[in-house]
Amino acid sequence: MINDTAASSHLTSALRTLDIEIGGLEDLKRAFSDTSLGDAFEQAAKVFASVKGRIIVTGIGKSGHIARKIAATFCSTGTSALYLHPGEASHGDLGAISRDDVVFAITWSGTTRELGDIVNYCRMYRLPLIVATSNSTSWVGEAADICLTLPVVREACPNELAPTSSTTMQVVLGDALAVALIEARGFSSHSFGLFHPGGSLGAQLTTLNKVMGTDDALPRVTLDATLRSATIEMSRKRYGCTAVVDANGKLVGAFTDGDLRRCIAIHDLDEPIGNHMSPRPVTAEPAMPSVEALALMNDNAVSVLFVTEGEKLVGIVHMHDLVRLGIG
Repeated sequence: MINDTAASSHLTSALRTLDIEIGGLEDLKRAFSDTSLGDAFEQAAKVFASVKGRIIVTGIGKSGHIARKIAATFCSTGTSALYLHPGEASHGDLGAISRDDVVFAITWSGTTRELGDIVNYCRMYRLPLIVATSNSTSWVGEAADICLTLPVVREACPNELAPTSSTTMQVVLGDALAVALIEARGFSSHSFGLFHPGGSLGAQLTTLNKVMGTDDALPRVTLDATLRSATIEMSRKRYGCTAVVDANGKLVGAFTDGDLRRCIAIHDLDEPIGNHMSPRPVTAEPAMPSVEALALMNDNAVSVLFVTEGEKLVGIVHMHDLVRLGIG
């Protein structure tokens, strides 16, 4: 059982760690304007944005884990990238590097011996080598075509040994590069959805044209339909309502089970549906992301959206369709 004194000590340690790592990020921010890091960053971003092949991201140890993360972020945001383990590279995987690629090596010390074969390969085939290190005068730093020199910061580890502040800085540098490339490439939320078809991100970015009911699944009657035929159409389909359209397919109203309950006891079932429909139903466009559609439903207290192009009815979506995607 942890006593209150120990718990307080853990919290103090956590806050101290945050202060130290935030301080490291503040140093990084200053370095962008006070040192050559800003110019090097601009050069590196231009090289990455113009590369015909992939960005080969490499590193070992904790820097290797960061390199994997950076490569994954590049890939998920439209920049082709591959993590290459230096050890595997020395045993055949150098063949994964093409002549159109650029190499991005991450090494805090700049003295990582395992990077030697990759660096030599870049020299041999004149491949661009971009290095992120805190030691620009190291052999790796001097071998770089562009060196992103990171400020030397205090590690949050009480022994100042375990990579903590330094790896945080590396992650943020990678994020900054990825965001710069997103903006340079005009990578949109639609593009993001193409790379994230699964999980909650994919669900939120799925557009209504992917989930809406169309054709025979779409309940609809024309303005000259009777209350009886509209009720039958609504009962045949699963949405609890039917659209009402004119002769040109323009959406002019909706008839819901609530409308039916309000009129069934006092009206003739052969009356025209136009006398009992609800005009101006809530609509959305086919390209609307599902998460926005769900918010629109909640804002208007409706469970169904009619999907239109211009004013023409093309589909229907029930709230349950969106909840099943995993965004409810």
